[in-house]
Amino acid sequence: MQPHPNVRAVQEVLDAAGARDASGAPSVVRLLPDAVHTAAAAAESLGVGVGQIANSLVFDADGTPLLVLTSGAHRVDTAGLAASIGVDRLRRATPEFVRAHTGQVIGGVAPVGHPHPLRTLVDTALGSYDEIWAAGGVPRAVFPTTYPELLRVTGGAPTPVA
Repeated sequence: MQPHPNVRAVQEVLDAAGARDASGAPSVVRLLPDAVHTAAAAAESLGVGVGQIANSLVFDADGTPLLVLTSGAHRVDTAGLAASIGVDRLRRATPEFVRAHTGQVIGGVAPVGHPHPLRTLVDTALGSYDEIWAAGGVPRAVFPTTYPELLRVTGGAPTPVA
């Protein structure tokens, strides 16, 4: 069975970047038995702590997409984050906005593999984990990585977001 085009796109970016997991092996997108639409569901399926899940949240920042990769253990402080990055309005994007800018659906948005690069912020709280799991382009796809690798492959800025 051929993987979904979004999963292929994510894997191609990971391969091109030479992305590695916590063991130093190449990061490989894995398909879970069922879709996982929340950090808690992903953590349970993987047998890891919810904080190790890197939620890919797309925000509408004054009309421009902003990808925030945040630990599943907390919520983004949108008012504080808006002030820290200098935007007037930071709100959760609509499903249509997310799909238009990432080519992916909410619940499966990966940190990479989008049609065009997105400004990306990576939650500093993720740095406390040796291994992080991120979405792989569809709701049942995930891949293992590390905080330094997530920063490197996304070109994201380390940012406190909670």
